[in-house]
Amino acid sequence: MAIAAVFPGQGSQSVGMLAELLAAEPAAAAAFEEAGEALGYDLAALVQDGPAERLNLTEVTQPAMLAAGVAAWRAWEAHGGPRPAALAGHSLGEYTALVCAGSLEFAAAVRVVRLRGQWMQQAVPAGAGAVAAVLGLDDAAVEAACAAAAAEGGVVEAVNFNAPGQVVIAGDRAAVERAIELARAAGARRAMPLPVSAPVHCALMNPVGAQLAAALAELKITAPVAPVYHNIDAAPRGTPDEIRAALARQVHSPVRWVGCVQAMQQAGVSRLFEFGPGRVLCGLAKRIDRGLAALPVDDPQTLEAALAAAKEA
Repeated sequence: MAIAAVFPGQGSQSVGMLAELLAAEPAAAAAFEEAGEALGYDLAALVQDGPAERLNLTEVTQPAMLAAGVAAWRAWEAHGGPRPAALAGHSLGEYTALVCAGSLEFAAAVRVVRLRGQWMQQAVPAGAGAVAAVLGLDDAAVEAACAAAAAEGGVVEAVNFNAPGQVVIAGDRAAVERAIELARAAGARRAMPLPVSAPVHCALMNPVGAQLAAALAELKITAPVAPVYHNIDAAPRGTPDEIRAALARQVHSPVRWVGCVQAMQQAGVSRLFEFGPGRVLCGLAKRIDRGLAALPVDDPQTLEAALAAAKEA
C-alpha cells in the first residue's frame, strides 16, 4: 500500500498557521527560520502575528506556504516518517514537493517563489484580472463557456481542474464575468468570483513563464528521490532541464490536479498525506475518489495519527 505526499498552494495560508506544530517540533520551527534568513525578514513572526494583509500579498504568501509545507515535512522526517512513493503539489505546492523530494534546495526555492509572486502580481494590473470557481459542470462544459466568452474578446481559461465538477477559471475581468454568466446558463450549480489578486495559470501569465525560465536556469536542480507529478500534465520528470521547463510552463498552464491524483493512484498510491495548513487537498481527494484515504499533517495530533497510519500502510 503506497503513500504519497501532497502540498497545498496559495489560498491555504492564515495568520497563526501551524502554531502548535511549530511550538512542539524544533525541526518545523527551524524551517521558518531558514526561510526567513533567505528572505531577509522574520517570516515566522509575520506568519504567527500578521498582519493578514501582508501575509496575503502574493510575494509573501508563496514563500510562507513553501516554508509551511517544508516545516510539516521536516517534522514528519524527524519522527521517522517513511519516504513516500510519490509527491505532488498544487500550483505553488509543486515547488514544496520538489524541495521535499530533494530536487530543489530550500533557501533557493524560497527566493525563487518570492520572485514568482512578484512577477505574477506585476503581469496583470490590479483589478484587471479575475478568478472564479465553477461548480457542478463537467470540464468540457466549463471550457466551452470560456471559449465562448473569449470569442467576444479578452482571455478567460479553465485553470484549475481541482475535482470532478469543481473547476477554477481565470483571465481578464470582463471575459471572466461573461464566462460566469455562460456557465450559469449552462447549468452550473454555482459560479462565483474568488478573492484572488492575480489570474494565475492562464495566458496572461506568459511573461512570467519567460522570467521564471531565466531564473530557473540559474538554479541548481537535481533528480528527485521519488517521482514528483507535475501540474501541467500529471506526469513526473527525471532530469533537471525537464523540471525547469515544467515549472516555467506551470505558471501559465492549467493545474491538472485530478490528473495528478489519478496518476499517482495508477502508480499504486492508496493513501495521501497533506503536509501544510488548510486541508484543502484532503477535501479534494475525497471528491476525486471517496475510497482514497487522505490525512492532514498540520499539528502534533495529526502528525501522530499520520505516522501511525503510514506504519499500517
